[in-house]
Amino acid sequence: MAAGFLLPDAPLATLADWLALGGGDGLRAARRLGPEGTIDEIRASGLRGRGGGGFPTGAKWAGVAAGRGTHHYVVANAAEGEPGTFKDRRLMRNNPFQLIEGVAIAAFAVGATEAFIGLKASFTTEIDRLTQALADMTAAGLAGDVPIQIVPGPEEYLLGEEKALLEVIEGKDPLPRLLPPYLHGLFSTAPQMGWIPAPLEPGHPESHESNPTLVNNAETLSNVPWILARGPEWFRTMGTPSSPGTIVATVCGDVTRPVVTEVEMGTRLSALLIGPAGGPRPGRTWKAVFSGVANPAVDPRRVDPPLTYEDFTAHGSGLGAAGFIVYDDSACMVDVARVFSRFLAVESCGQCPPCKLGSGEISDRLERIQAGGGADDDIAQIGRWLGQVTDGASCYMATE
Repeated sequence: MAAGFLLPDAPLATLADWLALGGGDGLRAARRLGPEGTIDEIRASGLRGRGGGGFPTGAKWAGVAAGRGTHHYVVANAAEGEPGTFKDRRLMRNNPFQLIEGVAIAAFAVGATEAFIGLKASFTTEIDRLTQALADMTAAGLAGDVPIQIVPGPEEYLLGEEKALLEVIEGKDPLPRLLPPYLHGLFSTAPQMGWIPAPLEPGHPESHESNPTLVNNAETLSNVPWILARGPEWFRTMGTPSSPGTIVATVCGDVTRPVVTEVEMGTRLSALLIGPAGGPRPGRTWKAVFSGVANPAVDPRRVDPPLTYEDFTAHGSGLGAAGFIVYDDSACMVDVARVFSRFLAVESCGQCPPCKLGSGEISDRLERIQAGGGADDDIAQIGRWLGQVTDGASCYMATE
């Protein structure tokens, strides 16, 4: 596992520390290349979204830049509410400067008029680090040409859902909209697809449009300054052809050393779990590894996928945000399922009946089974509710 670049050995204390590593070179390169050239560099690097979906970042930027709208915006999603994932908090604590520079470059590339970094208000250490770094970079002329605002949000899991995050930035509750940000972005007045409608902009003489908005995960944007400064070919020396670069992984649960670490993409799951995480606890063997709560479990006794989006998909799961929750042979998997299901039931916003009602019903029946009072009908009803998820859901939670 090669050494990474996103997580320095010790937190960067000052802007001078970032400049000593080449801070500012990425923004200068972007200005030299221009918006289209900057997007071409990101596309050539093969960078994929580190928030869970793995969508090609260059294609996402190009789509927003070409979108029709009165204004364009950029949002860094640093809300990080996925259980078992702590990577974005570690990134912001260790090097907030790379995230801010990445946001500035993205705003330049897509022609944004304003940019935002959204995270939970409870992340007080991260907010302090970002606030100081933003002030220092602004004073030094290294924060780009558009204002960047740090937006603290509530504790809800759905704050990390990109459409709900837009609602919070607008001062509303984290209730996901129907349409994605590139179609219905920040401060849009048409179409009215949010839970709470937005007032029409007073005195606006032109047609109201949907303000295409770029939403990228904090880790995704933290990669950007390095790619622009060192080139896409350098980035592709790490990882695999389809999943280049490194990834910041979290390992927690039944391991010797819970850890947040940066590894090359393509590293085997076993190398991560046995190396940085120290292997299983003495006398135990592993039973299951979950990549967050959104993906099916991986049995590490049977499969050992490389850490790439395509390999985890091929094994019937998903890499997600590389937050791994490990369970050994002391765990009851019915209880694990009950805990995950109850978490999703509590965090559901209630806009979509199959999600709120179904997750609650499934949780109740799993609790009955776990307590020893289950019946065949409980299994049948769980299966029936799982089949009720529809494409009309406002976000992915119903599928989870």
